[in-house]
Amino acid sequence: MKGSTLPPFDPSDPIGLDDLLAPEDLAVRDTVRRWAADRVLPHIAQWYEAGELPGIRELAQELGRIGALGMSLTGYGCAGATAVQYGLACLELEAADSGIRSLVSVQGSLAMYAIHRFGSEEQKREWLPRMAAGEVIGCFGLTEPDHGSDPAAMTTRAERDGTDWVLTGRKMWITNGSVAGVAVVWARTDEGIRGFVVPTDAPGFSAPEIKHKWSLRASVTSELVLDGVRLPADAVLPEVTGLRGPLSCLSHARYGIVWGAMGAARSSFEAALEYAVSREQFGKPLAGFQLTQAKLADMAVELHKGVLLAHHLGRRMDAGTLRPEQISFGKLNNVREAIDICRTARTILGANGISLEYPVMRHATNLESVLTYEGTVEMHQLVLGKALTGVDAFR
Repeated sequence: MKGSTLPPFDPSDPIGLDDLLAPEDLAVRDTVRRWAADRVLPHIAQWYEAGELPGIRELAQELGRIGALGMSLTGYGCAGATAVQYGLACLELEAADSGIRSLVSVQGSLAMYAIHRFGSEEQKREWLPRMAAGEVIGCFGLTEPDHGSDPAAMTTRAERDGTDWVLTGRKMWITNGSVAGVAVVWARTDEGIRGFVVPTDAPGFSAPEIKHKWSLRASVTSELVLDGVRLPADAVLPEVTGLRGPLSCLSHARYGIVWGAMGAARSSFEAALEYAVSREQFGKPLAGFQLTQAKLADMAVELHKGVLLAHHLGRRMDAGTLRPEQISFGKLNNVREAIDICRTARTILGANGISLEYPVMRHATNLESVLTYEGTVEMHQLVLGKALTGVDAFR
């Protein structure tokens, strides 16, 4: 319109995506961003270098107080946030570190979601309020040492002994495992694959921590060992049998990754942009060279396209129309693009890019895990390939 005044260009929001957010959305985002800036960013390089996440139980309780645990679930002390609000929280948490977002995702989108959707009323009342408050940390046992992408081949078994269940087997790469108070464990039974709510103080349950990781170092990762763990009959999740149970939980968690990966990408892009403006070479800032500007422009385009895709999928989830194939679309695209953004950012920082004084290499190595867990690139390509062609090429 002639004579109208355009809003100024905002380098942090170049296509105006904040216009899509309601005041309530912005409040959630800003609350989580402030918490991460106060409690994570001052310490994360030290935690990452040490390969530990000290004070995880205190951090979980703080996350509970700001409503970040199981935040898209309703009732039982959960915040009842929208899918978009949950996604915004994931983005801000992963902008701090993927390990922090993983803590929240496993707690809310896997362990709590499984109990909320498939559990009995008694299970919900017993566990969900304490998990939402961060008083109890949860983990999710699906992946096994020899069965990652093919959970249907799991060997962990649950057998009836009178009215009890007895669980035997191993799970691998389990976030939160050694600090969890409750584990949702999936096992093969004579009836099919079932989920079990397992208190981690049950005799025969142990969770040795996995060390020597070069990715997700500020995160607790464990093996779960179930050596004849005896559970009462009411430990089983009553509302689901088969892989539909764990796969629906994974879909919910993958949705958070669609957002979270863009948080890691944003942090790396911002570090590269600030560095390019302040660092001088050949008598002028790096930002004054055409090749550097081309890199920054390409990074910004992919970053904000990824956030726009996450917004779109979030609106579909809130409307009840989001399909699992669409979540695969989002995870496949956004994690791949996030890694590429981190790698490009590293080239702008040069040798400084490998230093923990900057977040770029930490995000890049974390994203190598995010690329693999909850569905590898190949699995999501095949999910989309089947959806596009109607032909199942998994086997």
